[in-house]
Amino acid sequence: MAEKLEVERKYELPDDFAMPSMIGIADVATVTAPDDQRLDATYYDTAGLRLTSSKVTLRRRSGGNDAGWHLKRPSGGERSELQVPATAKQRTPPAEVAAQIRALTRGEPLRPVARIRTHRVEQGLRTADGTTIALVADDTVATESLVGAGVAQRWRELEVELVDGSPEDLARIDEALRAAGARPSASPSKLSRALGPDHPAPATGSRVKSAGRRAVVDYVRAQRDAVVALDPEARAGDAEAVHKMRVATRRLRSTLRTFAPLMDASEGDLDRLHDEIKWLTGLLGEVRDSDVMAQRLAELLAAEPPELVVGPVAARIAQLLAARTAQARRRLIAGLDSQRYITLLNDLDALVAAVGGPGRVAKRELRHLARRAVRRADRRLTAAVNTPETTAGAVGGTAPPPGRLRDERLHEARKAYKRARYAAELATPVAGKPAAKLADRLTDLQDVLGAHQDANVTADLLREYGMHAFGERENAFTYGLLHARQAEHGRIALAQLPRARRRATRRKVRDWLS
Repeated sequence: MAEKLEVERKYELPDDFAMPSMIGIADVATVTAPDDQRLDATYYDTAGLRLTSSKVTLRRRSGGNDAGWHLKRPSGGERSELQVPATAKQRTPPAEVAAQIRALTRGEPLRPVARIRTHRVEQGLRTADGTTIALVADDTVATESLVGAGVAQRWRELEVELVDGSPEDLARIDEALRAAGARPSASPSKLSRALGPDHPAPATGSRVKSAGRRAVVDYVRAQRDAVVALDPEARAGDAEAVHKMRVATRRLRSTLRTFAPLMDASEGDLDRLHDEIKWLTGLLGEVRDSDVMAQRLAELLAAEPPELVVGPVAARIAQLLAARTAQARRRLIAGLDSQRYITLLNDLDALVAAVGGPGRVAKRELRHLARRAVRRADRRLTAAVNTPETTAGAVGGTAPPPGRLRDERLHEARKAYKRARYAAELATPVAGKPAAKLADRLTDLQDVLGAHQDANVTADLLREYGMHAFGERENAFTYGLLHARQAEHGRIALAQLPRARRRATRRKVRDWLS
């Protein structure tokens, strides 16, 4: 299974089009002999064309140099392509391909929706040293739609795919082709043209007239879309995708809580949806936390002088965390493969539709709900700082001394500020820069509290691993040393709390809430 970023351009050709000489264009020194290919591709989708609606294509192609299953998805301004070999009799997508699109298909069966036969004459554009800049394919295309009216069509087009060239090379090739009469294709793909009137209409922007309601539905939709888009990379083990997918679920949970009065749903339905999102967040969190902890502990060990690392500490930690991470990944994949996950995605679709329904949401309502979230976080932080069992000995504006109850309350305050930050993010389209500024200040405050919490969690894990090492008759000195270091990191983090708190509570960053 191989995946690559596909950078290509498609052109419509007039009847009298003649391929211009490309020698000298973008350092082209030679053009390879024509490679005559006969390609036969069957495209697959659900009955409702869920893949096509999301600009994703899945085909099984025979002939040419890359026969097999091809899955193409949007990737930035270009498209990524996953290729998997196909057996001679295989007519259903292999499991590894089906898993990559499950968040889109929602488990619905895939069926042929179009057949496209292409007579391709391909030539390579090469530099003097033999580097292939791009491939130019002159395609004569015959298509048959297998849905709706079953339209059959035939046309000619030119396709240029960048190989080892640069975007600047592609721009110069584009200029030469346009000068010869080629025009950028008005159709995004062969499949869209083959389906004709049955091709799904492109998605339009939010049609909600109320600015306040539009802010809510756009925010919820963006998080839902992020979950779906990041699903394939999260399944593949991409740490950044897992992190971003987790953030999207956190934003959804926060929005359900903060802006529940604006949701067109019962409290029970919202509570159930919140719990289901929390379940997915938890699965993602187990993987993410294990990844982060592995990197954090590796960096802590690397920072210690060799003489202070006594025994097989690095190997022991790597072994324990690897087992923990593997278990977490198995649970995540099982969750993503479950019907429960599909039901959650469908419920999120329903939520987007409901939130984007009729009815006006006044800007003052958004401000009121955001203000309530901010004040709740303020109260939790005040309660944490003033925890009775730990305030003895605190001096003026300095951070209070450590204590388990206080640490738990600080963690709750951190989560509350995260929710307040997301509320400010959501309100930014209607409140503008002041809301964005508050979101930034709350992020800084949240980061201080997060650094403190991370130190506590790391210290607890080091104590656990130290006890494990002791039980295995290994020297636990280094675990104790690192535990002490984390306690100090926690104190250093809290020393920054007063300043971060002052900056986040200044009137000029909160006036817009009034």
